Amino acid sequence: MYDSTAVRVPFVHELTELYRYRFLLWNLISRDLKVRYKRSVLGFLWAMINPLLTMLVLLIVFMQLFRFQVEHYPIYILSGILLWGLFSRGTSVAMRSVLDNSGIRKQIYIPASVFVAAAIGSALVNLLFALVPLLLLAVASGLPPRLAWLYLPIPILQTALFAFGVGVTIAALAVFFADMLDIYEVALSAYFYLTPIIYPMSILPPLLSDLEQFNLAYHFIDAFRLPLIEGVLPSMSSILVPTLAALLLTVAGWSLFTRLSDQFAYRT
Repeated sequence: MYDSTAVRVPFVHELTELYRYRFLLWNLISRDLKVRYKRSVLGFLWAMINPLLTMLVLLIVFMQLFRFQVEHYPIYILSGILLWGLFSRGTSVAMRSVLDNSGIRKQIYIPASVFVAAAIGSALVNLLFALVPLLLLAVASGLPPRLAWLYLPIPILQTALFAFGVGVTIAALAVFFADMLDIYEVALSAYFYLTPIIYPMSILPPLLSDLEQFNLAYHFIDAFRLPLIEGVLPSMSSILVPTLAALLLTVAGWSLFTRLSDQFAYRT
């Protein structure tokens, strides 16, 4: 039974509760996917088709507007879109998750972080579906399967961790500041164009190129592209430093979320 007066250690309590409610977490992910594709004729195939259509549009537009040359550019764009989609969709849904599920939480105790995790989990499952056309297109483009491809799940999990850290932070803030919902969407659009997803890092001026070293999304997308396109693994420093930064962000954001969670019921 849930005891609201019990002494809880921030972050640790939420982590324990998330594990206890892991079956509910999976049911929420499953529900989100079913609802999303319920009325669709193609169903889950849209998880594969959407990134391909986006890639085609960007490919046509940017190859006409810009003169830069990127080897295996379709794979370059699609790989960036997939990881960005995990981050952007996951965080956008996570931001609204506490507000959208306030009615359920007022009827029965459910850790609020479960809804945030479900948003990230749903985006992660969508990405797993989309990996199929990405890998097939890579092979068709002359990139044979390599041992380095076994590393691909790592940057995916790093991106999911980063998305969860951002998600719990903005989900907590959105409960208290309604403007956060609109502010974040604008910030997300700016973040997309400031990250080398549809253009190569080489076209950026030195100052912006240096600033990209602090961009976690860039590091994780680049770590995904290296083994996929070039068949090499990222350096150890480029693996550990961004991962540690994402972990610290998650701990800080989740601790804030935990401290504010007792007030969610009065604000929603």
